[in-house]
Amino acid sequence: MASDGLDFDMSGLPELLGKLGALEYDIKRKGGRFALRRAAQVLRDQARANADRVDDPSTPESISRNIAIRWSGRTFKKTGNMMFRVGVMGGAGGSKGGSDQSNLPGGDTRHFRHLEFGTEDTRAQPIFRPVPRQAGQQAVDEFISQYSKKIDRVLKAAKKKGAK
Repeated sequence: MASDGLDFDMSGLPELLGKLGALEYDIKRKGGRFALRRAAQVLRDQARANADRVDDPSTPESISRNIAIRWSGRTFKKTGNMMFRVGVMGGAGGSKGGSDQSNLPGGDTRHFRHLEFGTEDTRAQPIFRPVPRQAGQQAVDEFISQYSKKIDRVLKAAKKKGAK
């Protein structure tokens, strides 16, 4: 029986954590948020590619144009953890009433959830669920790379400042 778990190689993380201990709180947050945004962009781009694969080109709506990343300020305020969300602008609200979808770049794409999960009449064509398997390791690598670069720049600047 196949395992449903995801495994990512976190090589380079111990070195990153060692450097992180030497930095001030505010540098940790700025660098971490930047690196996390870059990792989220990798996941967003993969989700857009998946959406382009299943989107109907004969309609004016475009799910991939509505896929975006958003900073989760609520999570940060509650827990102190940094988090970006990758999702479809306009959400999966009900088709009756609700928010105005006309101002979104891809139009009204609330139907994406029917593609993602399928209905009793149509098979599922997942857009988001395969993303961790397709680009998860690439996102982890991007996060480690970007955060490490930021920390190296800060440490280099601190050394220069200390030498003066």
